[in-house]
Amino acid sequence: MLVLSESVLSAAAPWERISWGMALGFLLVSYVVYEQLTFMWKRKHLPGPMFVLPFLGGVIPMIVNPTQFWDDQAVAAKKVGLCSHFLLGNFVLFVRDSEISHKIFANVRPGAFQLVGHPLGSKLFGKDNLIFMFGQDHKDLRGRLAPLFTLKALGIYISIQEKTARKHIATWLASAEKSNDPVQLRLLVRDMNLETSQNAFVGPYLTPELRQQFNYDYNLFNQGLMSLPVSLPGFAFHAAKKAVPRLVATLASCAKASKVRMMAEEEPACLIDFWIVEVLKQIREAEEAGAPMPRHTSDLEIGYHVFDFLFAAQDASTSSITWAATLLESHPDMLEKVRQEQKFLQHDSPTGLTPELLRKMKYTEMVVKEVLRYRPPATLVPHIAADDFPLTDTYTVPKGTIVFPSLLESSFQGFTNPYEFDPDRFSAERLEDQVYKRNWLLFGAGPHQCIGQRYAMNQLLVFTALYSTLVDAKRVRTPDCDDIKYTPTIAPKDGGLVYLSPYADSNA
Repeated sequence: MLVLSESVLSAAAPWERISWGMALGFLLVSYVVYEQLTFMWKRKHLPGPMFVLPFLGGVIPMIVNPTQFWDDQAVAAKKVGLCSHFLLGNFVLFVRDSEISHKIFANVRPGAFQLVGHPLGSKLFGKDNLIFMFGQDHKDLRGRLAPLFTLKALGIYISIQEKTARKHIATWLASAEKSNDPVQLRLLVRDMNLETSQNAFVGPYLTPELRQQFNYDYNLFNQGLMSLPVSLPGFAFHAAKKAVPRLVATLASCAKASKVRMMAEEEPACLIDFWIVEVLKQIREAEEAGAPMPRHTSDLEIGYHVFDFLFAAQDASTSSITWAATLLESHPDMLEKVRQEQKFLQHDSPTGLTPELLRKMKYTEMVVKEVLRYRPPATLVPHIAADDFPLTDTYTVPKGTIVFPSLLESSFQGFTNPYEFDPDRFSAERLEDQVYKRNWLLFGAGPHQCIGQRYAMNQLLVFTALYSTLVDAKRVRTPDCDDIKYTPTIAPKDGGLVYLSPYADSNA
């Protein structure tokens, strides 16, 4: 009897293994079918792939060739203004139409859309970040930040921007004299921008020792932004998450040092000083009223928000400055106009650049605006639908959808010959920035429109004014050097590979 039982069990074992295999296969097939049906139901009538790779969706072509992937989305969205896809288990929408993008930007609020800024944003920055704030708290904080961008404050930043740019350009030219090799301009600009942001935002409080550690941690953070979100030791994303608190702590120490100076009623020398002046005022008012300590006034909170500013200023400006330099090199007639304007204006301002002088740079500003239109640094601004939301008359976005308004595609709508680089479109005669204002979305729109846009414009203006009059650049030109590369902001595919030499004005 015992032998019979053993033989029966032995015979049954393979069938158990087969049944488990069949069950697992059934579950996998069911998941794939469910995923496809869910995608089709959410997509409804929108353009998009008929079949998506299970779980992965379109993530492989997006990683292998992001430029082509997003170009394909733009083509698919051309007819109805948006299209659908599937990425890593998430239903996503690509928005090409400017008016639909405006509707998303205007409805960043509970029950509608939440700005995420970067797909890994909340995991790296934390959910209390300025990017993720809503409503009155967000509105109040933005109101408190207004003194950071007054004409007086901008004047101090311009002086810092000019000094730092001159220093770096001189270093580039000195290195070029010692080497016959071309340099990748984007890498040089990235380092210049990081120092510019540090000097303008926290000025004298970032000691050489703190700066060295900050630069190391910020490099880890940047690497994490471009990596898979694997929060395990040995992975770049994990190292980036560990670096963020150290970066914030460094900036919090700068806030603490600034409070000491501003309480002594010394003159503000950088952005954090202007912020602390406002913070001390709020704290005094709260103490006089017997109210609790106002929010966003602790050293740590200020450190987090300054880190936001630094991150926003760093990669976007690096992208825009690299494009400005390469586009002017490929349009020598425009470069000559910039040089002639700068020769006239800077001759009358031997003490340096000022807000008043920048306002006189009419043609240079037209070039800067066209650079930002033609190649907006942040081409996509991801949002998440917090609830079902009627985006058009015929389509409601399902809750949880990741929505990608495309600032790049908006820039090619309405404008005259939009795929041509043409600064004259911003002239007083054409005023296309006013005529097609709703398509010029590089700084966003709605309650989360970029608060530091004047600072960013000035950074690009200052660099263009100095670079054009100090440097001669010769591009190492290849057939695809001007193709777009995602870094995650966009840059020329070759990173702006150029030979640099001092500019010698033949008319001087």
